[in-house]
Order: sequence, then C-alpha cells, then structure tokens
Amino acid sequence: VQLVESGGGLVQPGGSLRLSCVASGFTFSNYHMNWYRQAPGKERELIAGISSAGGSRNYADSVKGRFTISRDNAKSTVYLQMNNLQPVDTAVYYCNTWVGVMNYWGKGTPVTVSS
Repeated sequence: VQLVESGGGLVQPGGSLRLSCVASGFTFSNYHMNWYRQAPGKERELIAGISSAGGSRNYADSVKGRFTISRDNAKSTVYLQMNNLQPVDTAVYYCNTWVGVMNYWGKGTPVTVSS
C-alpha cells in the first residue's frame, strides 16, 4: 500500500489549495479514506473522511464549510479542496486509510498559510 500526497505549499490568508493523494497497492474503491493534519507542536487530528463510494463525508468542526473532500475511484485519488485558508490551517496534511487491520499513512504535504 502506498499513499502519495501532493499540492501543498505557501498560500496567503483567504487563499485556496487543492491537495491530492494517489493510492496504490489495494483496491481503492473499496475503502474509506481520510485526511489528517498535524500542526507544529500539536497532535495529529482527523479533519475529513469519505466513504468508499463517496456518498458519505464527514468533517471536523474546524474545517467544516471551508474544506471539501472528494474522490475519483477511477484515478485512485482522494482530494481535499481547501478554501478561505487561515494561519491556523498551517500544518502537514496526511492521507490515511485502514486496509484490514493495518493503518496506512502517506508522508504528508506541508501547507503554510502566511502573508
């Protein structure tokens, strides 16, 4: 199983980014996918999840209304559209899934929100 995130970078407050996570090594369309983030000095937190077919999505209160999780099962890719970014959103963003009893993580993509 491999998860590879991309799309992070430096953005000004109020800006937008779209993160991508390309998955391989398992049948992507069968599994729930998550996005987590970890800010400097803080614990990793779950911010969004999406069901295998994409019909169910959930968000942390901190990002609800600003972030949107989606997936393209044909491309084995999960996305995180982030709008109205604020300095508190500065973190490393990770893609995550459980396959069987194993928990898998990507290496993360850093997002910095600063003027």
